[in-house]
Amino acid sequence: MTLIKKIKDKKVNFEFNKEYIKVVTDKILINDALFITNSFKEMHPADAADIIEHLGENDREKLIKLNNFRIDPEVFIELNESVQSEIIKYLSSDAIVRILKNLESDDAISILENVEEKDKNSILSSLPPKDRFALLEGLSYPEDSAARIMQREFTAIPSNWSVGQTIDYLRENKDLPEQFLEIYIVDENFKPIGTVPSSKVLRTAREMKMSSIMDDTTFLIPVDMDREEVGNLFENYNLNSACVVDKTSKLVGMITSDDVLTVLKEEAEEDALRLAGVGDEEITDGVITKTKRRFNWLLLNLFTAFLATYFISLFGATIEQMVVLAFLMPIVASMGGNAGMQTLAVTVRTLATNDLTKNNFNQNILKEFNIGVLNGIIFAVISALIVQFWFQDIQLSLIISISMVLTMVVAGLFGILVPVTLKKINIDPAIASSVFVTTITDVIGFVSFLGVGAYFL
Repeated sequence: MTLIKKIKDKKVNFEFNKEYIKVVTDKILINDALFITNSFKEMHPADAADIIEHLGENDREKLIKLNNFRIDPEVFIELNESVQSEIIKYLSSDAIVRILKNLESDDAISILENVEEKDKNSILSSLPPKDRFALLEGLSYPEDSAARIMQREFTAIPSNWSVGQTIDYLRENKDLPEQFLEIYIVDENFKPIGTVPSSKVLRTAREMKMSSIMDDTTFLIPVDMDREEVGNLFENYNLNSACVVDKTSKLVGMITSDDVLTVLKEEAEEDALRLAGVGDEEITDGVITKTKRRFNWLLLNLFTAFLATYFISLFGATIEQMVVLAFLMPIVASMGGNAGMQTLAVTVRTLATNDLTKNNFNQNILKEFNIGVLNGIIFAVISALIVQFWFQDIQLSLIISISMVLTMVVAGLFGILVPVTLKKINIDPAIASSVFVTTITDVIGFVSFLGVGAYFL
């Protein structure tokens, strides 16, 4: 058994293999490009990309610059965006052109986006006119539009063709995609009017007309539709593929489920990172880059913390009367903050999937109010019992009970109201919601606890 075969066997279940990383690193040091090339050919492109991503930055550079090593286009497209951008700097224009020529148009566009503007024109000029036009057209659309993720390689035939004509066409035409699940039926103006699964074509008599076996239900995706909306469409209707049309409703491309899976994954990761205030941070980003991306968010949080402190200072006299209040008030604020963030996370997700609408908005507000009341009562009782056991003070137990209910109710309400309001004024709820919700719940928690304390004292 060869070393390559042994290593390949150890990569089962797509697990990261430290031994193999060391082997590749050693081969880079001795300029053994042949071994690395043959190894990568024997594994899935995604696994090869995983190996490259886990190499050190210096080793990646040495690998790409090795004589006789040419990175496979299918491996390159599996790399994460930050590593792609890094490797592009080491590649010659000819190497980038070779990669672009061997990829479908949607993958080629995603790579070309990472090329510096000064190099982009020379690379485009080196491509065949047909490919150059397709890429330039794709780049002319907004970054998050359907046109950026669609592929221009698709299978479309006239509605008056027979099954036999279609099968002969599929066999003889070399410009068709390597894989396709559906065949689009178009009218004389190249507008899609239906689809036929490729499997159905194989099971139907040659003399039957394609129009007689097509499915009239065709989902038409405008080129400028937001890609997140495309993802929701695929999810709602369990689509395998869908055709993309221009402003005149002519068929210009198709989007497949694997492209949408990538979009949904990226959108979910993006929302999670934005809620945490780290933006589009990648694991390969440097210390300075990561610090810059986190700075503004942390600075905003600093100011909101001072705001909460200001409200605490208004109750200085109350705290002086009963110092124990200072010990307990973070509990109420913390519970409110956590409750608010729970509601916020659910709301941001429902907004992203369009599940929260005008029709069910009031119902969801009432639901969050009831959840806040119920959680408030439950944790008010628990907190009161703990405080009573700890301090033996019924008045203090009553103060924390009342403030806990108030804070939990407010936290739930603002957890849904803040992102919805930001959405209405065209601000991404995932970016700005958490800092507002955290500030509001902290302030309400402190004010309610100290306010109730001031009332009783």
